[in-house]
Amino acid sequence: MMRGLVKGDNAFVPTAPLRVAVRNEVDVAVLLLAEGGRVRGDADIVFHGAPVHSSGAVRLSEGGDGDGTVWLETGLPAVEEDITRVLVVASTESGTLRDVEGLSVAVLGTDGTAVVGYEVTDAGGETAMVLAELYRRAGGWKFRAVGQGYLDGLTGLAVDHGVDVPEDHGTEVAPDHGVDVPEDHGTEVAVDHGADVAEEAPVENRAPETRAPEPRAPEPDLPPSPPQAVAKVVEPPARVPAAPAPAPFPEPVADWTFGAFFEPHTLSGPGNDVISVEGLPPGPVVVELALRTEGYTGVWTLTPDNREDDLLVNSTEENFRGRLLVVVPENGRLRLKLRADGPWQARVLPLAAARRLSEETMEGWGPDVLLHTGGTADAALHYRGSSNFIVDVFELAEHDDPTVLPDARPGYINEIGRRRETLELPEGPLLVHLARADGPWRARLKQPRAATAWLRRARR
Repeated sequence: MMRGLVKGDNAFVPTAPLRVAVRNEVDVAVLLLAEGGRVRGDADIVFHGAPVHSSGAVRLSEGGDGDGTVWLETGLPAVEEDITRVLVVASTESGTLRDVEGLSVAVLGTDGTAVVGYEVTDAGGETAMVLAELYRRAGGWKFRAVGQGYLDGLTGLAVDHGVDVPEDHGTEVAPDHGVDVPEDHGTEVAVDHGADVAEEAPVENRAPETRAPEPRAPEPDLPPSPPQAVAKVVEPPARVPAAPAPAPFPEPVADWTFGAFFEPHTLSGPGNDVISVEGLPPGPVVVELALRTEGYTGVWTLTPDNREDDLLVNSTEENFRGRLLVVVPENGRLRLKLRADGPWQARVLPLAAARRLSEETMEGWGPDVLLHTGGTADAALHYRGSSNFIVDVFELAEHDDPTVLPDARPGYINEIGRRRETLELPEGPLLVHLARADGPWRARLKQPRAATAWLRRARR
């Protein structure tokens, strides 16, 4: 028969594999604490994003019957020697713990026999709580009903137990007001707030030091030379610059399934023109464009009766280049109006030829189309242009018609000037569309620390 404890009580439990059930409809995490009541690092946080401890002694799993129970598998004999306490933590995504009916924790043997339990009856306005703990005592393990709540949520609970809480947790990313700071890859970087920060060149690539000139004897005064006849220099005729060289065709993303695959179509011209391609599969494609120009570049889609429709490019940047997201109509005929005062080259590519976001930093210039095929993630974008920066996201996971795009996901970027932004991406597949970006940019998927990922559920 299970022994029910009240807040503050404790009881011995078998030093054996045990199952801990946490009810009811709460987020559950486990903190493994060393001497001093502090975690040794992020690896000692077990939660939905990192459900198994590196020792294998603690594992989280959701209940299969949908009753709101989270199960904690604990192999007490396998717990590392320097771990003295195992905390069971509950938190809410919305509301407070007083709103949770039947909030409780129970310890069971591997045969399902209940050993000990604790039901929380006095929860208030807290959003996070240490429900219970397993701790070493007299060569064995005991269970204590703790019930300690935190009005400041997981952040307060985490700080109390030695979790290194990021300084920017819970704050929005400030815009970049002109200081070009290198990407943060986990090391501290000193920033000069008066100028762009330049990366230091490797030693072997540095220019040799400049030496002061050797002193020279003064030259004697000479009489002036008689005037010489100057030959007339004939300038050679100006040569029309060639169209930009095509970029190598990228390897298609292997697991990308949205949209048809086709061989690229390449076109070029000397200036203003209509880009026209027949026989394309209907649906979204990528149009890669590069120009040699010092003036204006404009690109519009054309309707079947040759009227300007969507404005895709509106740029005064020299030598414009970029990748445009264009939807081919049902008749398979792509027509774009190009206004340019220099030679150009265009390639029409399938979506699978777009670059995929990853944790490696990707660099680009101008508008672009990026693919995301993984789970929920944060994408870091650093834009260093001076004009509009507009980013849309198109979710494709439940979109069944490959001939059209779904509506763009609301709430993304529409700013002017240099920016540092973080996009919260849902599960892929999806398109990240840099619709306006007249300047250089960098993008990568962030690899969050375990503590950061866990604390995202903290109430602000």
